[in-house]
Amino acid sequence: MPKDTFVEKRDYSLTGPSAQRAIELGLASAQWYHSEVPRKVMKELMQRRDGPAIRDTLIWFALLGLSAWGGIQFWGNWSCVPFWAVYGVLYGSACDSRWHECGHGTAFKTGWMNDVVYHIASFMVMRNPVSWRWSHARHHTDTIIVGRDAEIAFMHPTSIALNILHFIGVVDVWQWLKILARNATGNLNAEERNYIPDAEVPKAIFWARVHVAIYAATLVAAVWMQSVLPFMLIGGPRFYGTWHMFMTGLIQHGGLAEDVLDHRLNSRTCLMNPASRWIYWNMNYHVEHHMFPMVPYHALPRLHALIKDDLPAACPSIPAAFAEMVPAILRQRHEKGYFLRKKLPSSARPYREDFHQTAPARSDKGK
Repeated sequence: MPKDTFVEKRDYSLTGPSAQRAIELGLASAQWYHSEVPRKVMKELMQRRDGPAIRDTLIWFALLGLSAWGGIQFWGNWSCVPFWAVYGVLYGSACDSRWHECGHGTAFKTGWMNDVVYHIASFMVMRNPVSWRWSHARHHTDTIIVGRDAEIAFMHPTSIALNILHFIGVVDVWQWLKILARNATGNLNAEERNYIPDAEVPKAIFWARVHVAIYAATLVAAVWMQSVLPFMLIGGPRFYGTWHMFMTGLIQHGGLAEDVLDHRLNSRTCLMNPASRWIYWNMNYHVEHHMFPMVPYHALPRLHALIKDDLPAACPSIPAAFAEMVPAILRQRHEKGYFLRKKLPSSARPYREDFHQTAPARSDKGK
């Protein structure tokens, strides 16, 4: 296929032909493949505890406070830059994993603790806490099923420029602010209503109004102070600190299969340095998380050790994951149906590929 020829864009809407096709094929709310884990062991892994999340959340808030203090204290000279760099990542990136895990209700054993951190983190990441709770539930029910999953990052043929801009939040912030503003007026579109129960709609509108009011107050403070400092503290980190969130988020599913019922085909596990793992709350164990979403983040390394012989080899680092993903994404722009099919170890059960029309694919690292 010529280099300047792109595949036809698929219909990723939740109300179009792809949604109907997914239902007709039995891909919607289907039975997914799971690695075998003894019932007793799984029960132990799923035990929720307050301790790990309280510890990590107190560290998170303390680091946010210290870095914000330094940024304000040295505001006006270059000495403030390292403080804002740290604050930006803690606000603009760490919020995503906190929102995610607390949304699952597994970070803390105590329910209200999950809810408090969930709402704080949802505000930081600029997502409506009600609509995204239901959107993410759909993401887990129908992971990368075209026409069902509202959280597919790479829509074929993907825009490389758009994904690069996500690293500095230029497009992302504008997109989510528009959604919050629209929701605040009482307007939820057809796709949002596709996965949000009717009874939850008033809550989605209420929280959108709360978020918009806080951003409006921040704008008033900035005008009154004649300074961008309020935005450095609130909202701004979604521009200058979001890079880690997208760096780790893109490798979750990038370059892998659509419309399959085996998370080993559409999700990627990547080993990371301790700092990134803490920021990301162990979501680098992404195949494991999708197979068993009720296992808390602090138990995912143990789960990985138990089932790794049934999974493709984990990428050894973040750069290795991008080295694997980027060529596959580029190829998907020109080759319809292509996906990276990573080789399973001999100890693993075969991939479940019932509904996927096999397309040319290469194995991880040429194996």
